[in-house]
Amino acid sequence: MVPLLLQLAVLGAALAAVALILISFVAFITATEMPHLHRQEDEKFFLNARGQREALPSIRDSPTKQLSVVVPSYNEEKRCKPYSIFLKQDPAFTYEVIVVDDGSKDETSKVAFKYCQKYGSDKVRVITLVKNRGKGGAIRMGVFSSRGKKILMADADGATKFPDIEKLEKGLNDLQPWPDQMAIACGSRAHLEKESVAQRSYFRTLLMYGFHFLVWFLCVKGIRDTQCGFKLLTREAASRTFSSLHIERWAFDVELLYIAQFFKIPIAEIAVNWTEIEGSKLVPFWSWLQMGKDLLFIRLRYLTGAWRLEQTRKVN
Repeated sequence: MVPLLLQLAVLGAALAAVALILISFVAFITATEMPHLHRQEDEKFFLNARGQREALPSIRDSPTKQLSVVVPSYNEEKRCKPYSIFLKQDPAFTYEVIVVDDGSKDETSKVAFKYCQKYGSDKVRVITLVKNRGKGGAIRMGVFSSRGKKILMADADGATKFPDIEKLEKGLNDLQPWPDQMAIACGSRAHLEKESVAQRSYFRTLLMYGFHFLVWFLCVKGIRDTQCGFKLLTREAASRTFSSLHIERWAFDVELLYIAQFFKIPIAEIAVNWTEIEGSKLVPFWSWLQMGKDLLFIRLRYLTGAWRLEQTRKVN
């Protein structure tokens, strides 16, 4: 009996090793080069409040605002409320809101442009992508068109209350001195975990804990909530991390923080207020499955050298 169990254990270990080798091989040969950083011709411009086209700035330019808020939006005509209406009214505080329409099929761009007409294109700008890139890809296009010393990622649904930016700013300042002026403050819902578990089904709770384990085991250590869409980065940190990003869809946050930890960029995790908003684009099972695959491939592709991190990368 014992020899049979031993043989089965050896066979199982051998099969697991073969499976890992095959998965690593697939991850390596299917790894694409860095997603194209260049824009379609129509994506190089935005419409000012008069409806005239103007060229977008670059992350490589010197900052001219204190804060840029990048709001990725896909089919958000009913929930798109650019954050300008919540921002500080202090005239000395300079900011911009960049709404990135990620190839929406509805009237997202038109709804957002009304805010541009109301507040002016110096405060609200709309970038309309020719085709859907994914949340990470949309945020990256907004980041590369920003003018702020600090850049805030914020979801279009407003699930995180905007005044919580003050918490992120404090968390960012507490990390000083910043190496090469780079630092990141991540909004976190980890403190709400017990409450969310009580409201979720056992299946969704299992998926959540499984995803958190994979994030910790494969990619990012020390950050309990990688997926909160409320993150504040210094301009230098945004340029370094987004210039190296491969993943453009839901798991992009994990790779972003993986890159940040590789470059030893200091990261603060800050508890924020968060409210569940109807209309989520995530389909629980299939979205978690896709993100789980992305996590495994992120780790394997960096491990096998299919993806490499460079100290600098040109942004076109």
